[in-house]
Amino acid sequence: MITKSIPNLFTIGNLSLGVIAIILAFNNETNSSNTAALLVIIAMLLDGLDGRVARALNVQSEFGKELDSLSDVISFGVAPAFIMYQAAFQEVSPALAWIVTAIFPICGALRLARFNVIDGIPGYFIGLPIPAAGGVLATLALFHHELHFSLLLISTVALSFLMVSNMKYPNFKKLGLPKKAIWAIPVVVLGAAILAYMFQEAIPKVILALLLLYALWGLKKNVDGLLPSSKRSKRRKAAAEEKEQSKHSA
Repeated sequence: MITKSIPNLFTIGNLSLGVIAIILAFNNETNSSNTAALLVIIAMLLDGLDGRVARALNVQSEFGKELDSLSDVISFGVAPAFIMYQAAFQEVSPALAWIVTAIFPICGALRLARFNVIDGIPGYFIGLPIPAAGGVLATLALFHHELHFSLLLISTVALSFLMVSNMKYPNFKKLGLPKKAIWAIPVVVLGAAILAYMFQEAIPKVILALLLLYALWGLKKNVDGLLPSSKRSKRRKAAAEEKEQSKHSA
């Protein structure tokens, strides 16, 4: 019984961090929004571990799957949207700010509902996963002083669209976790929290860069699918000719 509950504890930890991030987002104390964004990043780590722990212990369940989805809506849908709203959308027209803020968790919920009921492509997610989208949004909010609010509005809408799109993103959740390594997970989580606290400026930049690369990877991977067939054939032909020329010149 205790073993079956271990993965759910990670999920509940993820949910708890999301709730605390929402509270901090509306706290007027200095750096509270920064701390809220860092909590979302740590919640991403917990979200990445709960499924791996469940598979390592062979205790996967429909209950755990549904709990994970509900937690993700809060931690990576509602929390990042509120963080961005509080940090960057205060000077925007209230109606526009409310609509854009609401669109993000709505699209996140739609994406999770689709994930739960529709069989995906093995090795891929259909649509940008909500933890990645929420991580990008939360870390973007940290740079609201450097970025114009219009760019942040567009980014919020774009991330919302990517979540409900049909673009393919690689699924790294299938990477296994050895059962013997489970004991080290609390150490990893604690170490990540300490690093996030010690390097509050550097860590978000690194996380943002990695998540943006992941989000843009899906766009690049699907460009060929959006091009007309004639253009795709021309590109393939040009690539074949270039390969042939390089073979002769070698």
